[in-house]
Amino acid sequence: MTFKELHVIEPILRSLEEQGYTNPTPIQEQSIPILLRGKDLLGCAQTGTGKTCAFAVPIIQNMMLEQNWEKDQKGARKIKALVVTPTRELAIQIGENFKKYGKYTGLRGTVIFGGVKQFRQTEALRKGIDILVATPGRLLDLIDQGFISLDHVKYFTLDEADHMLDMGFINPIKKIISKLPTERQSLFFSATMPPSIVTLSKKILGSYESVTIKPEQATAERVDQAIYYVAKSNKTKLLIHLLQTEEVSSTLVFSRTKHGANKIVKLLDRAGLKAEAIHGNKSQVQRQRALGNFKEGTTEVLVATDIAARGIDVSELSMVINYDLPNVPETYVHRIGRTGRAKASGVAISFCNGEERAYLRDIQKLIDQKIPVIEEHPYVDDGKIEPSEDRPQRGGGRNHNNRNSSNRGGGNSRSSRYARPSSNSGSGSDRGGRRNSDKRR
Repeated sequence: MTFKELHVIEPILRSLEEQGYTNPTPIQEQSIPILLRGKDLLGCAQTGTGKTCAFAVPIIQNMMLEQNWEKDQKGARKIKALVVTPTRELAIQIGENFKKYGKYTGLRGTVIFGGVKQFRQTEALRKGIDILVATPGRLLDLIDQGFISLDHVKYFTLDEADHMLDMGFINPIKKIISKLPTERQSLFFSATMPPSIVTLSKKILGSYESVTIKPEQATAERVDQAIYYVAKSNKTKLLIHLLQTEEVSSTLVFSRTKHGANKIVKLLDRAGLKAEAIHGNKSQVQRQRALGNFKEGTTEVLVATDIAARGIDVSELSMVINYDLPNVPETYVHRIGRTGRAKASGVAISFCNGEERAYLRDIQKLIDQKIPVIEEHPYVDDGKIEPSEDRPQRGGGRNHNNRNSSNRGGGNSRSSRYARPSSNSGSGSDRGGRRNSDKRR
């Protein structure tokens, strides 16, 4: 199947080819025809599967086919397409993708979000735009100020809906929906589909079709996963050890707290490793600069809180390290989904101390996989729970005798240490021997 066979028009095909898109992913192949017919859609697919392209391409095409944009350029344009997403990083990423896909269409768009002064955003709105990508808070704020009218919106997309609810945006979403025209095409995309999401979707969508892409495993297929049992006091030492011995070009490290992220960066800097942090206490300018440096390769290590779990799209990201395991199992899936995107491969490593064993059990239950344990490293945990002022409320799972001897990581290639676990295939398949394991000990 090709994009041309999906009846995507030539200007968009040209831009997709420039981006290196050849064949649509499953979510794109199933969603685009439905949306080109003007139907509402409830889409569910894991992160990294190409959801943005799945809704952006048909929106752009439908707008192109129904309007004479050369005449519209003489006057102020009205917002015809609205995409609402939970975080600034996601909004920027989606806005960039719309710009790429619509490069040869003449459509104009902008992105608005909080945390920065609004002047540049309001200036873009005054000039007139066709497509608006927004976070809920800033969108409602500029509506209240009279800068935005949603009266002409014909295409509405709610992206990362599950994350939106997790962040407490249910009331802002309801306010936004109340300001939209009744006659519109509505798109609802989510990585997971709990009952709360299904309930919300029924309030947003009219007569809709559903597309659910169920992977063979809950986590990305091309991500090699591994667990390191390590005492909390030795986590930074292990992190430095891995960063100095693994041949990776870019590493995304997840910390549970903002303070923890800053502390990790400081300790890495002391070890001669260039790193930057991205979290909610950083200004938008600081966050974009850090993310830009990371994408360009100027910074090899980016330390982030979960604000970046779904908002970072870095091509060929080599490794994700969960310095702290998340207490919400679904967050693990979103975190490691930052690597192994599209057709790329990647590695996801997780540190687990005594306090986090319960989190690990919940994660493995969710993904229905046994993550291989790397027992041969310099800082193996003794299994004891260390006293900590920020100890997770759920306590520690003390069952630390569940290490699978078949996953001891004694082979000669990275595939023997970082395997793709599966309920069907055990510890994963051979990756072709990327490195000699004696360099990691």
